[in-house]
Amino acid sequence: MGLAPPDDAAVYQVTPDTAVVLTVDFFAPLVDDPYDFGAIAAANAMSDVYAMGGEVALALNVAAFPEDMPEEVVARVLEGGADKVAEAGGVLAGGHTIIDREPKYGLCVMGFVHPQKVLTKAGARPGDRLVLTKPVGTGIVTTAARNGEAWPHHLRAAVGWMKVLNRHAMHLARQLQAHAVTDITGFGLMGHAWEIAEQSNVRLRIWASRVPVLPGALEYARKGIFPGGGHRNLSYYGPRVDVSPQVTEEVRLLMFDPQTSGGLLMAVPESLPSLPAGEHLWEIGDVVEGEGVELLP
Repeated sequence: MGLAPPDDAAVYQVTPDTAVVLTVDFFAPLVDDPYDFGAIAAANAMSDVYAMGGEVALALNVAAFPEDMPEEVVARVLEGGADKVAEAGGVLAGGHTIIDREPKYGLCVMGFVHPQKVLTKAGARPGDRLVLTKPVGTGIVTTAARNGEAWPHHLRAAVGWMKVLNRHAMHLARQLQAHAVTDITGFGLMGHAWEIAEQSNVRLRIWASRVPVLPGALEYARKGIFPGGGHRNLSYYGPRVDVSPQVTEEVRLLMFDPQTSGGLLMAVPESLPSLPAGEHLWEIGDVVEGEGVELLP
């Protein structure tokens, strides 16, 4: 698995019982604190392994730092990443660093999964329920913070969610016998929902009022704060999503907001009696026959 059809990570079978999951992801800082930046970048990179149903085994740093960046700042970025890999139960085994004017950090990640237990975007079925595991709005909140317009407690909430590993969410997907799974990252909720719809040959219906939203995100969206990646999402995925006229403009923006280290979106069987109590699980829609994505109020 990998490019045809595309999925969240490459999967290569090595024995009848073992397949390797491989992915890489890195980006420039979206928060000022170097430790948080490292931890968020690492959690984001490992998320693709979890979206495929794998467990993280090995990671390598992928980094670029300015030549004059203080050593203690570099150390904190790497420490944040190392702590997240350790939390995932993996081993961080070095990596590669270059000199660049703009700092960048992330991981190349290897994991393992049973070949018969790989989770993909292609298995959603009519009747399935759609479940999301994290609130949306990280792109808008972090953009507001870079513009000096975000309240500190709103940024803290966004950082806290971005640092949460999707490992437990993947275990919940298994418990719920999910038919299809993807993680919500740069294409936003609507873009990644469309990928499930496209690869599963079904239609996804999502109720905006059921989607969890980060504190402050709607407020900043009303002010017109929206990241550049969100405009690209609107340009590409907007024509592929049928948006109800009852959905307000700020809510529509949130649904296309590019996420960093977002949650898992999963299609779970209709027959499940209820979602596990006490977990971060929001039922946001369903799967029906047809194609594309429909956003309802």
